[in-house]
Amino acid sequence: MNDPQPVETSVDRDGSTRRPPGATWHKPLAFSLLVVAAGGLWWAFGNLITLDYLATKESQLRGFQADHPYLVYAAAFLIYVAVTGLSLPGAAALSLLFAWYFGFVRGMVLISFASTTGATIAFLLSRYFFRDAVQRRFASRLEGFNQNLQQDGAYYLLLLRLVPLVPFFVINLVMGLTTLPARTFWWVSQLGMLPGTMLYVYAGSRVPSLHELSQNGVSAVLSPSQLLQIAIAFGLLGAFPLLVKRILARRGSNSLTHPID
Repeated sequence: MNDPQPVETSVDRDGSTRRPPGATWHKPLAFSLLVVAAGGLWWAFGNLITLDYLATKESQLRGFQADHPYLVYAAAFLIYVAVTGLSLPGAAALSLLFAWYFGFVRGMVLISFASTTGATIAFLLSRYFFRDAVQRRFASRLEGFNQNLQQDGAYYLLLLRLVPLVPFFVINLVMGLTTLPARTFWWVSQLGMLPGTMLYVYAGSRVPSLHELSQNGVSAVLSPSQLLQIAIAFGLLGAFPLLVKRILARRGSNSLTHPID
């Protein structure tokens, strides 16, 4: 048998490998299938995870949880990972729902790890499908940015996670286009999303019924003044990593300027 012919490649000036158009068909095809699958799942089951619908099934949900506790935990974890990993709407509602369903402690553990797992999947999907094209097209413009990201990427990501001004799914997708290591993305996201997760879980665990939650949302358990105080706290918390970075940088410069005898 004849050996298969190797695919010819060329190297750009920035050192990245460029393959002929016919060799890159698999990514557009995989992305199209992923979009179709995500759209199909949302079309088929999207109405089943809304608070309005689940409020009509409150007693059945409690009964199913009592009869199949382990199955319920596994299904809840996979549902949350799928919603966040595919960047589908409904993560906030699921956080409130699972907090009501499982309580504060168990809901906190489940949502914290499921949200980070889903965010990392979205990060890796964005990296697989889009990063090479973005880095190749804007290599000269992104060179300095990537260098800064390697040095301070954890601080910037932590700031974005602590101050929820940018939707988390946007952060997942944009960070996937950068050179930030996946391991750094995971642990920083796990830490940075924890305060917001605690807020949602606390609010959801205090809701007496799904009907009230579907009607009033977070305001069912938190007053406007409390929400304002929480927003201010998040702003101060978001400034913390930058403050620590500046203190460490200043101490480093002082040690170089005034070395110890």
